[in-house]
Amino acid sequence: MNVSAQEDAPPPPERASPKKPMTRKRRRLYLVLAGMVLLGAAAALVFSALRDNLVFFYGPSELLDRKVEPGHRLRIGGLVVENSVERNVGDGSVAFRVTDLSNEVLVTFRGLLPDLFREGQGVVAEGILDRNGVFQASEVLAKHDENYMPPEVADALKKSGQWKSQGRGREENESREVGR
Repeated sequence: MNVSAQEDAPPPPERASPKKPMTRKRRRLYLVLAGMVLLGAAAALVFSALRDNLVFFYGPSELLDRKVEPGHRLRIGGLVVENSVERNVGDGSVAFRVTDLSNEVLVTFRGLLPDLFREGQGVVAEGILDRNGVFQASEVLAKHDENYMPPEVADALKKSGQWKSQGRGREENESREVGR
């Protein structure tokens, strides 16, 4: 009975072949691949954050030539056109035109303008361009002394061929005196 009971019993399960131990080469390959995946993910996060914070600068001519899509955050710079500032006392908004002496863009802004904001002076405005081609500014920056023009505005005027040297600034005069 003892023998027949063993014969009727199912055969023992086959043992799975033992796993091969991971070699150093394969372990190193997995670590390198995992490191590359993590590095790629980190790079993607950094580029995504930079793209969200990146604000392009345009002069009025560039803005009209490039046909910028409405809704994108950007900066425009140029000179405030003489007699173009219109203030709406009811809602506190201001509308003015910015030029690079070739083209003009209408800018609207709701808020307090800088104390040094004037017609005929350099200005940089940050905001979005709406579907009608009107620039909706969320921030307006004005020059801070009579010799200063924001570098972006000066570059835009130079590109348009309208740059007129306004004499030497105080910094240039000082550096010339020191160099003597």
